Amino acid sequence: MQVTETSAEGLKREYKVVMPAADLAAKLESQLEDLKGKVKINGFRPGKVPTGHIRRLYGKSIMGDVVQEAVNEANRKIVEDNQLRLAGEPKLDILGGQEEMEKVLEAKGDFTFTVAVETLPAIDVGSFDDVAVERLVVDVADADVDEAIQRMADQQRPFSDKEGDAPVVAKGDKVSLDFVGKIGGEPFEGGAGEGIDLIIGSGSFIPGFEEQIEGMKKGESRTISVTFPENYAAARLAGQAAEFDVSVKNVAAPGELAIDDEFAKKFGFENLEGFRAAVRTNIEADLGRGARVHTKRALLDALDGRYSFELPQGLVETEFDGIWRSIVNEQSASGKTFEQEGTTEEKAREEYRRIAERRVRLGLLLAEVGEKAAVKVEDEEVTKALIERIRAFPGQEQQLWDYYRKNPQALGEIRAPLFEEKVIDHILGQAKVTDKHVTRDELMKMEAPDEAA
Repeated sequence: MQVTETSAEGLKREYKVVMPAADLAAKLESQLEDLKGKVKINGFRPGKVPTGHIRRLYGKSIMGDVVQEAVNEANRKIVEDNQLRLAGEPKLDILGGQEEMEKVLEAKGDFTFTVAVETLPAIDVGSFDDVAVERLVVDVADADVDEAIQRMADQQRPFSDKEGDAPVVAKGDKVSLDFVGKIGGEPFEGGAGEGIDLIIGSGSFIPGFEEQIEGMKKGESRTISVTFPENYAAARLAGQAAEFDVSVKNVAAPGELAIDDEFAKKFGFENLEGFRAAVRTNIEADLGRGARVHTKRALLDALDGRYSFELPQGLVETEFDGIWRSIVNEQSASGKTFEQEGTTEEKAREEYRRIAERRVRLGLLLAEVGEKAAVKVEDEEVTKALIERIRAFPGQEQQLWDYYRKNPQALGEIRAPLFEEKVIDHILGQAKVTDKHVTRDELMKMEAPDEAA
């Protein structure tokens, strides 16, 4: 096998490979001889089938395997001899077209092809002791704990039907509703419900909905008007004005519920003090995860501005294609256009390409840092994360467990974020980190970092 480098530009390399027909024929003969002692053909005793007859029956099929083996061998040789770190799979181009390939499959012509590869860039990581990052630390106030416990108490609160022929809905009441939502006079998917319980003042429904239910009577029907928030989860409804035909089926008043040791025992605690401590710990962990998102984004922004190196365009294109596919699907679901979002498709493509480049740059950097720092994710950590993920799908646990355990690529999607978080911690351990204390409300008011970026 002859391998010759034909071009080297930036991170891209191309090699020409020639596998002489004589070498192919030798490999073919070797496999035919091996098959001769195994194959069973009617009319021939085992081991007595003429090689020529086997060649006529299986020659092209075996030669296909020989050719694939030659390609794999060439790829290994190229990587090992040149000590390459590939950014993606090698791309093969067979020279000579179909006519030449037929000759190759008959072992009558040289197998000539090119292999194009893209390599990973060399990254000078250096140290991080001059990287400045502000880390958010959330101080949990007693009022935050009180509010959380009160929400839990409200969920446990008893209700009793209001007496009288036509009881009036008041704030704090639990009502049973039938409703049909319409946009532009037409019902929309997911906008209807029957016998839906709602506690007035809980903020469970669209802003403005619950307030218009107050004052209604049992048995009364009314049409109320609301506008879906601009950041509503269902993009197709975000910002849309809607009307709901509402009927009140029942009205129940809240009963008294004392928040004391007996209340704490309902949640498995001996007393209220232990219950409050556990609630505080949960809030701290929850807010800590939110604060971590901001701290991580601040670090990534600092790293993005610090490093500049050539990017493998294959990785950038793959990343961009994934982002763009999500954008197109989101627009298709919401019915919105780039013009409605104040931009054009061309400008959007430019912006999302920059985001793709940022992701690839930071991904390569974190991978390099992790490798140099010997960051490891243990199997036990992956298993724990996997269990947490499949718990979110009750009834499908065994199915999902089997899927992940049998699919290394899927399991890699569990391992990757664990590795990344460990690398982030490694960098934060070397950087200049300044703690900034914020309240829960201050954290909640902060704009969440754009996951796309």
